[in-house]
Amino acid sequence: MAAVAREIRSATPEAGTAMNRRHLLHYSLATSLVTALPLRAAQSAKAAPAPATAAALQPPATGPIPVACVISSGAVVIDFCGPWEVFANVAVPGRGGDAFHLYTVADSLSPITAGGGMQIVPDFTFATAPAPKIIVIPAQHGAGSAALEWIRSASRHTDLTMSVCTGAFVLARTGLLHGLPATTHHNFYRQLAMEFPDIQVRRGARFVEAGKLASAGGLSSGIDLALRVVERYFGRETAASTADYMEYQGQGWLDPDSNAAYRLRRTSTAAHPLCPVCDMDVDVATAPKSMYAGKTYYFCMPSHKSVFDAAPEKYLEAAAGS
Repeated sequence: MAAVAREIRSATPEAGTAMNRRHLLHYSLATSLVTALPLRAAQSAKAAPAPATAAALQPPATGPIPVACVISSGAVVIDFCGPWEVFANVAVPGRGGDAFHLYTVADSLSPITAGGGMQIVPDFTFATAPAPKIIVIPAQHGAGSAALEWIRSASRHTDLTMSVCTGAFVLARTGLLHGLPATTHHNFYRQLAMEFPDIQVRRGARFVEAGKLASAGGLSSGIDLALRVVERYFGRETAASTADYMEYQGQGWLDPDSNAAYRLRRTSTAAHPLCPVCDMDVDVATAPKSMYAGKTYYFCMPSHKSVFDAAPEKYLEAAAGS
């Protein structure tokens, strides 16, 4: 409580600094937050299933843990902003200052067009970025050789390098996932397995931990993996308190297998065709299509038609075997 009170005092208008959202809510709702939040966190933790078995992570004695988000064109906003919000809202009793220091890293400092058209100006380039202890890799389509080399190099000294959604493909291209288990968005299990047969693709996993690496399923799964990382650093109560503060009711961070609904593959039918590359729904009226062995196949996007046309038998064999 004393730590929270110090934070509230430092956030008041008299202190001469602008209040961020967390400071503002602490200032406005100090009493109710300080008393109720730990209680709800404890209740949530008591009812939770057993956590994943990855080893605890050791935070530095003082100072924040540096977290680098690797971004490029097409970066999916929730994939890195979900974990960003988690790490930004961690409050550790008795630990002064922010628990995590967050920044974005890219090829250059030029604005990046992320998912939905959001414009982001990166904080650092790969040449100037501080050494991270956590790397977050969201889904994106502009990560080139410089990004891959930086991830490889920086990961030698990280506590954890984590991918979210199809950020798993970026992490896989570094070679760091070779021979290890991983997951991705459920529409891309087959594609990950086909492109990287050495990776043990885990269907139905909310997140997968593999030593100094971790991967989350699609989109919101990154929030759960980030909460799990908070738990590994600072304990379950702190992670539960963070989720409670965020009004995040998801329990996936407590159960890495909680994406079981996506474990079984959907079946494509004439009445309800699916893209043979990624199993996504298609609109037959507008979807790209190809004929192969007397059958018509529809695709969610032109690029998936292209990869199918290059080796249709590969995708059909994978569908029959999955």
